[in-house]
Amino acid sequence: MPQTISAKEQELKRIFSNDYRFEIPPFQRPYAWTTEQTSELLDDLVNAMGDDSIDIDKVPPYFLGSIVLIKYPTQTPAKVVDGQQRLTTLTILLCVLRELSEDEGARSSRHKYVCEPGDKDAGTENHYRLSLRERDRNFFRDNVQTLGELRNFIGQDQADRSDSKKRIHENTKHLWDKLSDTDKKTRDRLMGFLLQRCYLVVVSASDQDSAYRVFSVINSRGLDLSPTDILKAEIIGATPNVGDIRDRYTKQWEDIEEDLGRDDFRELFSHIRMIYMKSKVRNLVQEFRRDVLSRANGELFINTVLDPFAEAYQIVSKSAYKSTEDAEKVNASLCHLNRLDNSDWVPPAIAFFKANKNDREVLIKFTRYLERLAYALLIRRANINERINRYASVLRVIEQENDLFAESSALQLSDEEKKEVLNTLDGPIYLQERVRLPLLLRLDTLLADSGATYEHKRLSIEHVLPQTPEDGSVWRTWFPDKEER
Repeated sequence: MPQTISAKEQELKRIFSNDYRFEIPPFQRPYAWTTEQTSELLDDLVNAMGDDSIDIDKVPPYFLGSIVLIKYPTQTPAKVVDGQQRLTTLTILLCVLRELSEDEGARSSRHKYVCEPGDKDAGTENHYRLSLRERDRNFFRDNVQTLGELRNFIGQDQADRSDSKKRIHENTKHLWDKLSDTDKKTRDRLMGFLLQRCYLVVVSASDQDSAYRVFSVINSRGLDLSPTDILKAEIIGATPNVGDIRDRYTKQWEDIEEDLGRDDFRELFSHIRMIYMKSKVRNLVQEFRRDVLSRANGELFINTVLDPFAEAYQIVSKSAYKSTEDAEKVNASLCHLNRLDNSDWVPPAIAFFKANKNDREVLIKFTRYLERLAYALLIRRANINERINRYASVLRVIEQENDLFAESSALQLSDEEKKEVLNTLDGPIYLQERVRLPLLLRLDTLLADSGATYEHKRLSIEHVLPQTPEDGSVWRTWFPDKEER
């Protein structure tokens, strides 16, 4: 079959019809729209449809943007390359309007835009107009798309779900709450406006290889795609399309992304790039392609780079080192490091943990020295360039397997640096807002007999230095004058 590319403008009643059966392919990012984007979409739609002084068919058409598909012209299956966020949110909106219908006939009529009804006599089954990624598909179908389930779904607690499932729940509840407060006439008008006067430009390419190229082109045109989404398409696309290999690596990738959370997953890629290049990031996607993927792409990258670094990052960022003994010594230093106002120390930390994860003694020593270096840079208010250059030097020592604990190592403080730290501590350190809290908590731990711990979600200085200390408190002894205190 010849390769084709076509583009045409279509009403939503054609988009959500038997002409298309949308599927979100494995290389796509998770559903990520927040209530902010969803609220903006709803507000725009309501404003554009106007009031009932103008008939729906006279309202100016409203353009919802474009979607890009892998689709043969004469077939209904359509893999979504770009447009997942809008198609999913529009489906949620249609489902909410369906469930808010006041009679069964209207609900059944609106349901056909969500699900293509089967024909028992013809031997065909129901087919949903949109199928999400495999790991979200049943969740979305069972709770949102299935007729009659949405009302119960919005009242459920989804706190323990993945980021994408939380977004689905939050946006469904948001649209339900907003539209429940409107009258039936407004909701009916909105449904008619959506189907009759709202348009998408549908761009279809007929082959999968073109889809990966289109995906990259879309990013270069400035659409809102995460760097990891772009890299995922390229890295997964570089794996052999034999058997279930690509599906297995897609699942491995998405498991890691879900375990870390989307924001931390993006951070991990920046840290990996720093480990390889040891310099400030300028353009993550371009530099990752050039500096990381040129050495390890496809399967090699996922197995030897992404997976082990993700394991190390989880330990470092969550202070979650495990060992038969002395794990608390490592985790205490990691906990103090995670209180800093920057994460520039993370690349050398995960590089060292990846290389030495089974050497408990050396990890205790390394995290103690890394903590000392990081706090010295904090107290001296070293700027980002100084920090990056210093940690780049530490990374070179790790990479070359030289002695990190030698006096001349970049991990160690020079006599001049020690003197500068002491002089700064002896001055008005309390005036440095981003320094004083982590420093005070660190001091509090040193002074406490068994280490001070706090369970508060947000710590302030007053947790350590209360303005109104109890009678007999050491603070009253040290600072007896109330005004001074």
